[in-house]
Amino acid sequence: MVGVLCLLLLTLPRTAAPASALGEPWQKLPATPTLPSAVKRGEVPVNGIRMFYAISGRGAPILLLHGGLANSNYWGNVIPILVRNHFKVIVADSRGHGRSTRSAEPYSYELMASDVLALLNYLKLTKVDLVGWSDGGIIGLVIAMQHPERLRRLFAYGANSAPSGVRPDIDSNPTFTNYVQRTRKEYSELSPTPGDYDKFLAQIQAMWAQQPNFAAAQLQRITVPTAIADGAHDEAIKREHTEYLARTIPAATLIILPDVSHFGMLQNPQEFSTAVINFMK
Repeated sequence: MVGVLCLLLLTLPRTAAPASALGEPWQKLPATPTLPSAVKRGEVPVNGIRMFYAISGRGAPILLLHGGLANSNYWGNVIPILVRNHFKVIVADSRGHGRSTRSAEPYSYELMASDVLALLNYLKLTKVDLVGWSDGGIIGLVIAMQHPERLRRLFAYGANSAPSGVRPDIDSNPTFTNYVQRTRKEYSELSPTPGDYDKFLAQIQAMWAQQPNFAAAQLQRITVPTAIADGAHDEAIKREHTEYLARTIPAATLIILPDVSHFGMLQNPQEFSTAVINFMK
């Protein structure tokens, strides 16, 4: 049975100049932040790769998973807000992303979910809150479907359950094009294989072309309390697809942030973090 559907539009006071003076905030791609100082950081051997992670703060464990082509630095402005609200924040670079290595094994969301579970086992975390952005949200959905006992709550931002949920004009969107160009530079700065971006990108694009493919019946079996969230101006995911996910997952909450796009954690980290905190607490 489809659960109650809630639409939450967050509006927060702003101190910045009006959008008319600066251009719409959702059309900008703010600089990628750096990771704040961590209590612990390192690399873990999982499934034939070495996976980077970092931990900040103390409190209820919350795992942040970044989007495709990105890295955990993208959470740099969100982490301090969550730490101030008494969360123990864990970030990780997905296989082949950021500081983590990759293997020749074809990418799949199930494989990356397996990496995440192996990391949680290494860290001796039996259950966490999970915040996933884009591909990170899809990984969260896989875990919610296959290993619900490992999640307390799931906040999936800008996720899709099928390739048809992606906007057909994504490749011509200047914000998203800027993002892809940025990730090439970041890859060269962070990756253990800095010259392999094109090979890495080809592997990811092969996955995106065919995955994910979650049937409605699979989504309807999710029992983890779930928020399906997105920016009102997402240039990557169709709004009707986001609404479909929220209708299909039992008792899911639909959260639409009004002033941001697919990159809400960069464009308005306070608004993004407030949505996460309100849902988790």
